[in-house]
Amino acid sequence: MSDNQYRQLLEKQLLILGHKFDEATIDQLLGYHALLVKWNKAYNLTAVRDPLTMITRHIVDSLTVLSHIDNAKLSNIVDVGSGPGIPGILLAICRPDLQVTSIDSNGKKTRFQNQVKIELGLQNLTVIRGRAEDCKSGPFEAVISRAFASLADMLKWTDNLCAKDGCFLAMKALISDQEISQLPEGYALIASHVLELPNREDTRHLLEIRRV
Repeated sequence: MSDNQYRQLLEKQLLILGHKFDEATIDQLLGYHALLVKWNKAYNLTAVRDPLTMITRHIVDSLTVLSHIDNAKLSNIVDVGSGPGIPGILLAICRPDLQVTSIDSNGKKTRFQNQVKIELGLQNLTVIRGRAEDCKSGPFEAVISRAFASLADMLKWTDNLCAKDGCFLAMKALISDQEISQLPEGYALIASHVLELPNREDTRHLLEIRRV
């Protein structure tokens, strides 16, 4: 598939989500995509091998949360267990005024993220190699994760990162009533948002959790 076909697919699917970006932003999103394709061949950053699928399953999927980030009027956010920077790097590209910190314990993945930061000039991105529970940065207005861990483990490992009045945002393919029932004392599920994906039958959910 040609670069122009990737661009057309990306722009079309983002429009379905209600987002129209300028050419410079689309260029950066495609720049991230090109780097992910290149690095994945050597470093196995993601199980997704097909470049076309990377656009839909990683880039577009990540940006389904963008309107919720905008509505929350956040100035900073931390992405935990971010892997190759998903969704953190995509949020940093699309919202230059949002300070994004990305944390992952895998050295190959954080090296990739730092290379993306350099090549795309993402001044609003901070990459940290390490475990979320050991991180001394923050506090952050929101903690976001995508298929990172159970809700209970996410809250246990990231409580130190979240501001007192901040929120935890968990991107989940499925909602488990059992998992929600096992939320630690002092936390509550405030909202569950359906994240509809273009041209895919499956959906994701964004679970918003706050301290009570």
